[in-house]
Amino acid sequence: MNISVIIPTRNRLKLLQRAIDSVLSQSLPPWELIVVDDGSSDGTAEWVKKNHPCVVLIEQAHSGVSAARNTGINLAKGDWVALLDSDDEWLHKKLEKQSLLLLAEPGRSVCHTDEIWIRNGKRVNAMNKHQKPEGHIYQQCLPLCCVSPSSIMIHKSVFERVGMFDESYPACEDYELWLRVFSRYEALLVHEPLLKKYGGHSDQLSRAHWGMDRFRVRAIDGVLQNGNLNKADRQQSIKVLKEKCEILSKGAEKRRKFDEAKTYRNLSAKYSLEKSHC
Repeated sequence: MNISVIIPTRNRLKLLQRAIDSVLSQSLPPWELIVVDDGSSDGTAEWVKKNHPCVVLIEQAHSGVSAARNTGINLAKGDWVALLDSDDEWLHKKLEKQSLLLLAEPGRSVCHTDEIWIRNGKRVNAMNKHQKPEGHIYQQCLPLCCVSPSSIMIHKSVFERVGMFDESYPACEDYELWLRVFSRYEALLVHEPLLKKYGGHSDQLSRAHWGMDRFRVRAIDGVLQNGNLNKADRQQSIKVLKEKCEILSKGAEKRRKFDEAKTYRNLSAKYSLEKSHC
C-alpha cells in the first residue's frame, strides 16, 4: 500500500519532533511524509529542512488546519492518506495494523483505530460516549466527533467523492467531514490503541471557540440539505439537530442574544414538519 502521511502544523516546533519520529519509526514505513507548515513563526520550516531533509515540506501562509490538510492531500502521491496532528503521536505498528486490516477487507476505504488519551501529561480513561465505533457509524458521529483525524487512514478516492475539509469551519471541521464520509462509507476499526492523543495545551481549537455545537448544527444542516441520507440516518440527524438547537437557543436567550436564539428556533422549525411525517 502506498501511504502518504500528512502532518499539518503551526508554531508547534517543540511538539513536532515527537510526531515526526513516530512516523519515521513505523514498522511499515509510509510512501512519503508531508509536513505542511501553516505560517509558523517559530522556525518550524528551517528546523524541518535541517533535521529531516527526507520530509516533503510545504510552506504556506497561515490559512488554518483544514487548508493545511487539504494542501497535503492534494499533493499526496500515495493512494492512501494518513493524517497526524502535530501534537499527537503514533504507536510503532499503527500503519502496519491498519494496512493489514484493509488488505483483509478489500473494497473498504476508511479505517481508524482506538486511542490513548493524555491530558496535561497524565493518561485518562475515555468515557463510554467516546468508544470507537465501526461499520455504518454515521449516527454515532452525530452527537460529537467520534473519529480522530490522527487515527484515520483513508483512500484518496473518498475525497474525490465527498469533498475535502471545509475550510470555512474554524472548528469541528473533522466532525463536518466525517458526516459526509460516513453517510456513504463504512468504517473499519483496529480494536487496539495505536495513537496517543494529547490534550490540555492552550492552542487547541476546542479551547479557542465557545459553543462547539454551533458548528455541529451547521454541519448537520448541511448534510441534511445534501439529500444523500437514508431514511433512518435522516430521521436521527433531524432529532439531534433539534436537540442541539434547543440547547443553543436557550443559551442565547440567557445571554440576551435574542436574534441568535431565533435563528436556532427557526432552523429547528424548518425540519419539524418533515419529522412529523417520518
